[in-house]
Amino acid sequence: MGGGSMRWAGKADHLGGVPRALVILAVGAFAKVVTSLFNSTSVYNPETLIRLVRSRPPGQPLITVSNHMSTLDDPLVWGFKGFPTADAKLARWVLAAEDICFKNVILSYIFRLGKCIPITRGGGIYQAHMNEALEVLSGGGWLHTFPEGKVSQENAPIRRLKWGTASLIVRAPVTPLVLPIVHCGFEKVMPEKYFFGRRPPVPLWNKDIKIIIGEPIEFDLQSLKQTAKTVSRDSSIHNLGWPNTRDGLDEAEQKWLYVYISDQIRTIMERLRIFGATIKRFKV
Repeated sequence: MGGGSMRWAGKADHLGGVPRALVILAVGAFAKVVTSLFNSTSVYNPETLIRLVRSRPPGQPLITVSNHMSTLDDPLVWGFKGFPTADAKLARWVLAAEDICFKNVILSYIFRLGKCIPITRGGGIYQAHMNEALEVLSGGGWLHTFPEGKVSQENAPIRRLKWGTASLIVRAPVTPLVLPIVHCGFEKVMPEKYFFGRRPPVPLWNKDIKIIIGEPIEFDLQSLKQTAKTVSRDSSIHNLGWPNTRDGLDEAEQKWLYVYISDQIRTIMERLRIFGATIKRFKV
């Protein structure tokens, strides 16, 4: 059974919200222990993330984006000191790989309680579960994505971003604030090939973790949409049969927007990555 059929478990009022609260509390405690107690974590600019999570204007959606260094990036990236990990209402929604997190009924139920939205790799940006992500944003919620699309443990530049995150930014009724985050160290806490060529059974400890939080990006979508309508068309690009957006953008215009927005986010994430590599420690 996939996660899609268990969407009811992800509702805030499921069993009075008690199972969700317990899962968020347990996962948050796990993240705090691993990130703040068992490992040495330093965070640059934590105030910006905490402010946007706790007190952004009502109805203002937030998308956080980060690089993907390990299978435990989420939830560990939220485990630093001072972050409200125990509050189920404040907790992020996150896009999670269906083939990893939703393999059976039990996993599907737990990940749904943990505010995870299943995404089918290769399913495209118009797959049904992306509508769930849009609903989160429509309600002014917080969504986290890994726009690189897969784990990479190499110390290398940010890879070309998938278009899914950009499509959510364009299609959301209220344009989300986009907050870039870059981290390193989680690849040492949960290495892909450690224990007989596999991940270790538990997270490793006594590692150095760095989390670099940028400033929110505000996209002027009205202006960008006008530009998209005037740019030249590359007729060689394969037509994917996308529907027009509700404000009439055709497939070519959408592609231009998604490439432009993805490139902007990637450029800023790469700057943060380079910045993080140049500084040794900063405040926790």
